[in-house]
Amino acid sequence: MDKTGVRPTAEQVLALAPDDASRKAGTKLGTAGPWSDTGGGAEGAVWGLCAGSGGKPYRTVVDITGPAYACSCPSRKFPCKHALGLLLLLASDERAVDATAPAPGWAGEWLAKRRERAAAQSAGSPAEPTRGGPADPEGARRRAERRAARITAGATELEQRLTDLLRGGLAAAEQSGYGLWEETAARMVDAQAPGLAGRVRELGAIPGSGPGWPVRLLEESALLHLLSTAWLGRDRLPEPLAATVRTRVGLPSAARGAPLRDHWLVLAQSDSWDGKLLTRRIHLYGRDSGRSALVLSFGGAGRAPKLGLPVGLMIEAEIVPHPGAGQSRADWGEQFGAPGPIEEPPPGGSTGAAIEAYGAALRADPWLDSVPVTLRRVVPVGTGGGGWQLADADGESALPLASAGLSRSGLWKLAALSGGGPVTVFGEFGHRGFQPLAAWAEDVAGTIALT
Repeated sequence: MDKTGVRPTAEQVLALAPDDASRKAGTKLGTAGPWSDTGGGAEGAVWGLCAGSGGKPYRTVVDITGPAYACSCPSRKFPCKHALGLLLLLASDERAVDATAPAPGWAGEWLAKRRERAAAQSAGSPAEPTRGGPADPEGARRRAERRAARITAGATELEQRLTDLLRGGLAAAEQSGYGLWEETAARMVDAQAPGLAGRVRELGAIPGSGPGWPVRLLEESALLHLLSTAWLGRDRLPEPLAATVRTRVGLPSAARGAPLRDHWLVLAQSDSWDGKLLTRRIHLYGRDSGRSALVLSFGGAGRAPKLGLPVGLMIEAEIVPHPGAGQSRADWGEQFGAPGPIEEPPPGGSTGAAIEAYGAALRADPWLDSVPVTLRRVVPVGTGGGGWQLADADGESALPLASAGLSRSGLWKLAALSGGGPVTVFGEFGHRGFQPLAAWAEDVAGTIALT
């Protein structure tokens, strides 16, 4: 039990795992067998020694209020299987962890340093130097102008490629294969426009995506044309929309909004791998502000993302919003105190309200794939053709589930939670359908993660 009186559940612990292999390995270590000298739980931390293949046991300590982890094992995963196993041990049987045991020196020293850093940040101590502006503002301005000129040249070339595609007919896209689009994407990389390059690569994959690909190719070509022309005419756009265009073409933004302090509900956490980078998406909802936020954390070269928040808990913290029209992206800031349980799910609405919310968001950001929404009193229903939808329990409308958005285990977990009755579901809704990420039922306590 941590100092808030909240013990993490096994589901919350497993949601912190960087990958499936870590989940399986951590589950094996979630019993008392390999552990000795365990303690903590009452002070917002837990520690213990875990027997390994070597002669010395691994020293593992977890600050539950973070969460943050330290382990003497050589693993580069974060958290490692030992940290997961220790948390699972606490989740399954708090008696296996002696809450009265004093922290050993190695654990106490690490915890003390964390507390000192947190106190220094709260007091505004200059322990860590703050970043100022560029050392050479004039040089930075010239570099930005040169990059903007290269992006403009790339966008102009892309417009010509799209014109050639339509002039030759969409059927020619299937005959030319992926090579042409990969070459175009490489040209966008040379133009320092990674956002345009990514969309071009997606365009090249559409002709091989199955029946109906010409319609999808035309839709994506139109969106890409809209983005490139928006960049070319960015000086005539309202500043929020211009900021969105800059972000979409791949320009980083040094500007950030004012920090927003709130009690943030951690609704979902999911990882995706593109072959080079592991991206972690963490969905938050501000209890007091009513604002949704998406925090991204990245891991590359075999490293898991460092940020992992416990799904189903509420944390008082600051976030720093990113600029741009309709943006929910934010950076995780300073945390205040320990997490507590989510008292109730975020307010939601009907499936019709979700469609309206997506339409309103598209007016601010036409390239938006989806928006976070909470559906109240919906029932998962099979469509008969292998598909599923979420239907309003008190109405006649429904939203299709995204075909690639939910695993079979997540789907059946949602169906079992519902049992034919209405549930509350949080997820992302867009042109591909609704992707459920978390759910709540009146007769089941806690947040059920579906990812």
